[in-house]
Formats: sequence, C-alpha cells, structure tokens
Amino acid sequence: MTTSTARNRKRTLSMAALAGAALALGACNHTSEVATTAGIPDDYRQRHPIAIQEANQSMVVFVGQGRGGLSASQRADVMWVARSWNREATGAINAYVPINTPNARAAAYSFQEIQALLSAAGVPPKGLMVHHYHPEDPQEMAAIRLTYPKLSAVAGPCGLWPDDIGPSIKNKGYHENKPYYNFGCAYQRNLAAMVDNPSDLVQPRPETAPYTIRRTAAFEKYRKGSTTTTVYPEADKAKLSELGK
Repeated sequence: MTTSTARNRKRTLSMAALAGAALALGACNHTSEVATTAGIPDDYRQRHPIAIQEANQSMVVFVGQGRGGLSASQRADVMWVARSWNREATGAINAYVPINTPNARAAAYSFQEIQALLSAAGVPPKGLMVHHYHPEDPQEMAAIRLTYPKLSAVAGPCGLWPDDIGPSIKNKGYHENKPYYNFGCAYQRNLAAMVDNPSDLVQPRPETAPYTIRRTAAFEKYRKGSTTTTVYPEADKAKLSELGK
C-alpha cells in the first residue's frame, strides 16, 4: 500500500467518524426536543387540571365597643355558617375571639350568642374550637372570625406565557396549529369556582329514589291508552290573553 493510499484511507475513516458523531449528536438533540415538547399536553383539561383539596371557609363578625350582641343580619350569617358546616365541612369550626381589646367584653357577649345559635343549628360542642387572639395592628378592628375547612376545587395559576403565541422560529406550535399554553385555563378556573360540590367533578352523585305514586299513576294511564301529560288546571289563570286558541 502506497503512502498516498494510506492517507486517503485515513482521511475517509476520519470523515466517516465525524459524520457518525454528528448524526449521534443530532439524534440526541432531536430526542431532547421531542421530550420537552411532548411534556405539554394539547388538551387544556390535562394542561390545567382541576384539583380537589381542602380550603378554609371564613366569616367575620364585627363587634363594636358598646354593643354586646348580634344584629339581625349577623344572626342570619351565623345560621348560614351552621347550615353550610353541616353540609360541606371536613373539620371543626375554629372561632377566633379577641381579648385585651376595647371591644373584648362586647365580643365575649356576642360570642355567647354565636355559640347558642350554632348549638341550636346542630353543631355539637366538639365541633367548635375556641381560640383567643390579640390583633397586632392597633388600628385594626378586632372581630370574631369563624373558619372551617371544606373541599374546594382549584385550577391554575393562569396567565403563564412560556412561549410567544405569534409566528416565530421558536414557537413551533403556531405552525402546527396547536393551542397556546394558557388556552382553557380561565375556563377551568371559573368552572372550579362555580361548582357547588367539588366531588361532583370526580364522581356522580347516587340517584334518589323515584316517586313511586306518580310513576304508578303514569303507568296506569299508559296501560289504559290515556295521555300521560300532566295537566295543571290553575295554569289558565296565569294567561294574559286567549291568543293562540
């Protein structure tokens, strides 16, 4: 083998080795890019899932210095807390009552009335935990706070823009007609805030028992060949005119 042939062979091997290394590096970069892109799902329900967790439901009762009791609206608020606690609470009611404040005596009398209202609404003694506090800010009006934990649906946070939504080299989703990252987040967040029972998002409620008397009457009419439509005689009294007859 001549010297020039050996040099050409070495040059060919070197070029082949460089080409192989370039292909290997390109494959690594491509794999990393695909993995990063595939980590963000296209479905907004997977991008911004609604999570079920515990959150605090609170109510504040403001008490003045010269009043030792609740107003009519405050009594209604306390009764609402009691009804809501019986329906949705996952723990005891925590009552925070101020002490060593100008309205401490009035707050104590008001809290006695709150205890009586909660007890009358079905809250057991173990369902109410009393805590005393003194506000750090002297200008802050000390109030009675009622707090209890409950299930809550949350989604977000919204307003995240990791990529430019306009046409650009970095935004490959624009050319692939894929939704931008923040798409659907506000919808999921509003749905989580509006749902009455967060567990409905996970599983359906059991069906209630049917009204057997009404169903039997409808079946009897169907068996006789009569119409099963419900007719209300008093409905004609609400009509404003005879138009359409």
